[in-house]
Amino acid sequence: MHKQTREPLVHIVKRDSLPWYRAWAIRAVAIVLALLLCAIVTTLCTGENPLQVYATILRGAVGTRRKVWILLQDLAILLCISLAVTPAFKMRFWNIGAEGQTLAGALASAACMLLLGDRLPNGVLLALICLAGIAAGAIWGVIPAVFKARWNTNETLFTLMMNYVAAQIVAYYVIVWESPKGSGNVGIINPTTEAGWFPQIGGNKYLLSVLVAAALTIFVYFYLNYSKHGYEIAVVGESERTARYVGIKVERVVIRTMLLSGALCGLAGVLLVAGTNHTINSTLAGGQGFTAVMVSWLAKFNPIAMIFTSLLLVFMSRGASEVSTVFGLNQSFSSILTGIIIFFIIGCEFFISYKLSFRKSGRKEGDAANA
Repeated sequence: MHKQTREPLVHIVKRDSLPWYRAWAIRAVAIVLALLLCAIVTTLCTGENPLQVYATILRGAVGTRRKVWILLQDLAILLCISLAVTPAFKMRFWNIGAEGQTLAGALASAACMLLLGDRLPNGVLLALICLAGIAAGAIWGVIPAVFKARWNTNETLFTLMMNYVAAQIVAYYVIVWESPKGSGNVGIINPTTEAGWFPQIGGNKYLLSVLVAAALTIFVYFYLNYSKHGYEIAVVGESERTARYVGIKVERVVIRTMLLSGALCGLAGVLLVAGTNHTINSTLAGGQGFTAVMVSWLAKFNPIAMIFTSLLLVFMSRGASEVSTVFGLNQSFSSILTGIIIFFIIGCEFFISYKLSFRKSGRKEGDAANA
């Protein structure tokens, strides 16, 4: 007598690759559903009209010319950091240390501005700031890569730990350089001479960051898709054994890729200090090193798609903050709205990669199982 076994009601089946328009249609449906849920949560928790809340989000993000430029600045920095971590992720090296690498570049830039601001011509100082910031980020990124290549350490934990080390080093030097003494912050660096400040393009201090982000997007796209280094990164990411079999030196690729990743994060730190903020503190990166991980994954390591995922996250972040201000709500409510939308965006990726297959019911199936 055979024991009857019943198949599960639902199977999760991996899809064949969807056409791009169907994938983006699923994402669009996810965003609409997220907005509907946000409307329900808004009504239940605050009693406010959801349409007014959404209008406030729009005004908060792009309501004035200044807000548009601040949005573009935040977009540019987030995009730079997202592009930086992408080569490592495509290689399956989980670089969670972009926050620390950005802070390392920012600290090196601030040090040059503070210590050499009155000693060097501004052109030479700016070149030195760029070199120092990029080098500092590269060094901070390559340290875990060397340990991974030589002793196979866990890169996720190592790079995560390096974030906290970088933040504490920056906090130490903030106290060393604090101005005025006892204030606990550095303040604006070289406010009178503007030594080490990037020049404004067209009278706008944010435009340079936008142009750099655009150039990096093009560079990373071609680097990953049309260069020998990009091919090696893809092969290592698919299978280290295959890479070694075809003669690729995996350790060299790991170290080289993390040098690039850290250098691009360091450049983002340079843009923050010398380009817009003109100061340094341990929260300068604003958590964008962690947000960049999500941007890169959502875009499936496609630099062009990262423009749109970065824009969506920055738009919601700035718009949701305006909601808290206008309606007198605490900052947690804006985080709730942002979290709901991000949850739906991440969740829709499951339905792009997989589909649900339900068990067919019927007498014939039961008879076949009993036979």
